[in-house]
Amino acid sequence: MSTLFPKYSKTSDGSKVIMEQRLLQQVNNLILDNDICTGCGICAEVCPEEAILVGAVGGVKRGLVDDAASIHVDETKCSYCGVCVIMCPFSALALKIDGEERLPILEKEGFPTYDKGTAIDQDKCVRCNICDDVCPRDAIDRDVPLFEGQDKEGLAKGQAVELKIEFVVDDEKCTKCGICGNLCEAINVLHKPFTPETGKVEGEVIWDEAYCDGCNVCAEACPEEAIKVTRTVVGQKKLGNVNIIEEDCCTCQWCVKNCPEEAITVNKIFEGEITFHAEKCPGGCSTCVDVCPANAIYLPSPKPAKDMKGQVEPNIAVNADYCILCGACVHACPGEDIIYLRRDSVKIKGKETDLFKKIKEKLCTPRTSKVKEQASLAGSVELKVVSQ
Repeated sequence: MSTLFPKYSKTSDGSKVIMEQRLLQQVNNLILDNDICTGCGICAEVCPEEAILVGAVGGVKRGLVDDAASIHVDETKCSYCGVCVIMCPFSALALKIDGEERLPILEKEGFPTYDKGTAIDQDKCVRCNICDDVCPRDAIDRDVPLFEGQDKEGLAKGQAVELKIEFVVDDEKCTKCGICGNLCEAINVLHKPFTPETGKVEGEVIWDEAYCDGCNVCAEACPEEAIKVTRTVVGQKKLGNVNIIEEDCCTCQWCVKNCPEEAITVNKIFEGEITFHAEKCPGGCSTCVDVCPANAIYLPSPKPAKDMKGQVEPNIAVNADYCILCGACVHACPGEDIIYLRRDSVKIKGKETDLFKKIKEKLCTPRTSKVKEQASLAGSVELKVVSQ
């Protein structure tokens, strides 16, 4: 057994692959979570040591290959610098130094970070479910109490609004029959002791505003029409908060474009263009649909023949509004020249260092998919660089 340093190893723990570099006085671990990794390949593009290889993304995501990893890291080439951790849009990588999650390159301001600009205006937000429902990455933290419509143990629906309620009983009409109290916990009909001295039913109607939501059932059920309820809605109660978990946000903008109150702000980390040449796509593949982490690619709904007017019906399409230009579809596409991807800029905050400028140049190189014809490349992805 060698006693020389550094020593390298690679182990698995469930869905996680742990690369280790053991130095004399320090242990570095690069951790890949395959459950989160989308196979976008950005880590491979940004790695200064070219220590990362993109695997058979489509086959992995569809469970068609034994290897469960979309990317492979050579633990002996890796410098454990953390650049891949910073640039992964999906937080699928982590760097630990002596067991502590750290990024020294950021601590020394040697590299910028994405400027996602995620924010929800709590004054505009009405606490609805839409952003949470449409988010493809579970990046919405909806810390809002449940109501009885969602859970029978939840808050009463009346607590969702601010109400001004007036409850008036006409004592001349009221017989103290108790029907209103039987129907609603906000009302209690108290009877005085029954005595033959008066030979009458006497008492009073007690109303507790804290339990009343102004539903008016008591007034409608009163056989003597002795109750009058007036309910005025003063405003909506905004219970709880809705926030974006920035590290889980891929900046697809599903939430931004569907928020009914325009309360959400998210910056796309990449600007550029994606084009699908559907005429070259083999029908029935849909691998890109399966791997897209932003739910931006779809199979178009068939049109009636009378509406086609000689057109060829596309069998694949992308909604560019939601595409984040990550490149997962390009890596997964088994064909050639079908998907064209071009990044023009990267949204960052912090100093644009020389290292980042080199990486940015690689990220902004247009590319498309390429059929792998060499046996030596089997099980990996090869991209075709598109000349500008």
